[in-house]
Amino acid sequence: MEARDFIIVSGLSGSGKSTVLQALEDQGYYCVDNLPATLLADFGGELTRRGEKPMLAAVSIDVRNREFLAALPAALATLRSRHGLRPRILFLEADEATLIRRYSETRRRHPLTDAGGGELSPAGALVTVLRREREMVQPLLDVADKRLDTSQINTHQLRLRVQAWSLASRHYGGLVLLLQSFAFKNGVPLDSDFVFDLRALPNPHYDPALRPLTGRDAAVRTFLDGAPGVRAAHDSLRLFLQSWLAPFAEEHRNYVTVSLGCTGGQHRSVYMVEALSRDLAGEGRRLLVQHRELGITEARP
Repeated sequence: MEARDFIIVSGLSGSGKSTVLQALEDQGYYCVDNLPATLLADFGGELTRRGEKPMLAAVSIDVRNREFLAALPAALATLRSRHGLRPRILFLEADEATLIRRYSETRRRHPLTDAGGGELSPAGALVTVLRREREMVQPLLDVADKRLDTSQINTHQLRLRVQAWSLASRHYGGLVLLLQSFAFKNGVPLDSDFVFDLRALPNPHYDPALRPLTGRDAAVRTFLDGAPGVRAAHDSLRLFLQSWLAPFAEEHRNYVTVSLGCTGGQHRSVYMVEALSRDLAGEGRRLLVQHRELGITEARP
């Protein structure tokens, strides 16, 4: 597919919009922070004038521009009717306690706090503006293409999730399977549809020669290929995925996340994700591979 994608990033203040723009910029998107909604149609027109050149763009629109909600519906309509664009809306949110903690740690003022300098507003006042903001952005949440709660994920995990989501839209149509390795010691990925625990398999970590390697290295693959129980685990996981992907597609799901974990997210889970991705890619499946602890996100094939 041609690399064309236009994303509007919005949501609650303190939920990670700056991190998302940085992640998209690293993937080659032209990013604009805090674009007034009244300029959105003009920005879209400039993008379409690029002709056949690939277009990757992302803009952040939020309550820093107090009038954005009033202007946004008309701007989106103009993008569709005049420029033939339908930007995807990514909406970020977090629970109230998380947002209060983040503002307390950064000592930044909330955009809806009345101007006037000084220290951060008392907690009660901050709660008031957080709830007011949530009401203001609710219409945008209702039409969002992707809703992402960042309450329990760190910056690194947020970057990986956004990059996987953007890759899927650019490379594929229809059902996309995200195979993800992770470390149980760092928490289970919250967006998982299925989670499998591989900690019962033999662990290459206890071999000093294999310890610094990963499941993508030939020596680790050789070790696990010959280890007891690994082949049976691989075959059962492959059959499970082959059985369940078709029903998901029939339900018009466009994204399924399968997470495979081990203790450190370095050997067994990485090995199994790579092995399953080779099986399923050979069947023509639309795949994304993500190794959370290694910081790797790739489209396959």
